[in-house]
Amino acid sequence: MSKCQIFACDNGIQTLRAHELVSMALQILNAVIHLHNFGVIHKDIATRNCLVSKIRDHDHDNLFVQICDSALSKDFFPNDYHCLGDNENRPMKWMAHESLVYNSFNSSTDVWSFGVTLWELLTCSQQPYLDIDPEEMATILEHGKRLSQPYNCPDKLYELMYCCWQLDYRDRPTTQQLLIALQEFNLQLLQYI
Repeated sequence: MSKCQIFACDNGIQTLRAHELVSMALQILNAVIHLHNFGVIHKDIATRNCLVSKIRDHDHDNLFVQICDSALSKDFFPNDYHCLGDNENRPMKWMAHESLVYNSFNSSTDVWSFGVTLWELLTCSQQPYLDIDPEEMATILEHGKRLSQPYNCPDKLYELMYCCWQLDYRDRPTTQQLLIALQEFNLQLLQYI
């Protein structure tokens, strides 16, 4: 079972199992769906914009995840935001090709960002495209470069991420399709616990 270590509020280390990471992803996705139901496009889905709290339920701690869009993200994570020459900082390494090239945002661009966020969860918040110059993102995406499969990431979960990064937005899954696929994957994980 793959694990990830995060720092808890008490500065202790908590180990997360794959099903807990998928549960967190489901919570993030449900929040995105909620926003989309109200016609809101987030434009900056990333782990840096997730608030995580621990809730005690009987004798078990559950992690509760909420997405936000803190204006402080740009201050706390300046390396995640870059300017395309118009004095507007954007999270270029989380953005879909059409957002980078045409400044176009819709539910399918949030799906792209969700795929990157899922990758972040499985890599314990590594920086995506670490060695790529942000100015080159549109070109490298156009040429088919995508984030590699994280270590210990199940193939099925990586396939789901990869679907989010289709160049043509019409080939990406909808948030509802992602929700069903992630729920099914989570059920399969729980069978082995």
